[in-house]
Amino acid sequence: MSLANHIKPISYLKANAAKIAKELKENGEAYIITQNGEATMVVQSVAEYEQTQETLAMLKMLAQSERGIEKQGTVDAKDFLQSLRAKRL
Repeated sequence: MSLANHIKPISYLKANAAKIAKELKENGEAYIITQNGEATMVVQSVAEYEQTQETLAMLKMLAQSERGIEKQGTVDAKDFLQSLRAKRL
């Protein structure tokens, strides 16, 4: 992804919205939109947005798992299965 080629002023977005939408759908490269010379938003395809959200959800789950392991430790798989079997009987 070459962000340098995808930094555009808000006036470009207004004038070329259909073109940008087509490009986003075809190649997925996001645009950084500036206003008064400062970056103010990122425009990306729905597919890229959904992928980003899924990735964030997975990272959150991993972080929660790591915190759980730090707090509670781990259990040997054999011991865990034995305790499950004991509860079932």
